[in-house]
Amino acid sequence: MEKENAYRFVIVTGMSGGGKTQACRHLEDLGFFCVDNLPPVFIPKFAELCAHSAGHIARVVLVVDTRSREFFDTFLHVLQDMDNAGQKYELLFMDATDAAIIRRYKETRRRHPMAPGSRLSDGIRKEREQLARVREKATYIIDTSELRKAELKNKIIRLFGSPEGVPLSINILSFGFKFGVPMDADMVLDVRFLPNPFYIENLRHKSGEMPEVAEYIAKWPVTREFKEKLDDLIDFLIPQYIKEGKNQLVIAIGCTGGMHRSVYIARHIFDMLGARGWQATLEHRDLIKNDVERLPHQD
Repeated sequence: MEKENAYRFVIVTGMSGGGKTQACRHLEDLGFFCVDNLPPVFIPKFAELCAHSAGHIARVVLVVDTRSREFFDTFLHVLQDMDNAGQKYELLFMDATDAAIIRRYKETRRRHPMAPGSRLSDGIRKEREQLARVREKATYIIDTSELRKAELKNKIIRLFGSPEGVPLSINILSFGFKFGVPMDADMVLDVRFLPNPFYIENLRHKSGEMPEVAEYIAKWPVTREFKEKLDDLIDFLIPQYIKEGKNQLVIAIGCTGGMHRSVYIARHIFDMLGARGWQATLEHRDLIKNDVERLPHQD
């Protein structure tokens, strides 16, 4: 049964302005290979090629919509031919109310494909009429009229994600404020309040991962209290981020130069997450910019 469910061929269609682009981005995040605006006549052959190479292309998404000139003449026939041939596919129809579509087009100032020179409402009406039979064949219909982005993402995950959902990618990054705050950080922690080994002569040029530096930072009551509060905060936040549909979290920890305190706390967070079963990566961004002695694995 697991093998049978591994291969998925999904065709995304629906109303222009209904959310097809956002849906495909979420499907790509789930590991689907996405092809946009493939002429319907090529769909059966493409599906056959993908099915025969399922080990390489096991999860496929095709976007088919009214931008294709052949769409209305051939798409329904192509789907019927695939049904007759026993080719498996799932049809996701993205929809929205006329009011929502009009609002989106006015915000983006794009032309509707069915109304290049006429009123937007006329184009929506024509498209809805011509898509009516396609909508009837849909495996899934998502109405995005009132959906927030996170809600759409959660719907896509529930329909097409693995049973475990999308794992949260956690990146732990130490840095020095004097070299700039990382632009992609979701959470920035300033640990410049912790005792600074830079002022201890025999620790000044040693990395925060060196045992003697770690021992110095760890021995202070403020460090112990901070780590306890930090662990509680991270334990609370990660399930909330997952619930919201977040799939990447960058936690940046900064001190002055990015060589002592930030490195030590970043390592602490990484080890703490590992002990709790979370997968994470650890990077010390600015160590190389300092004259600092490091552990061999950091070279």
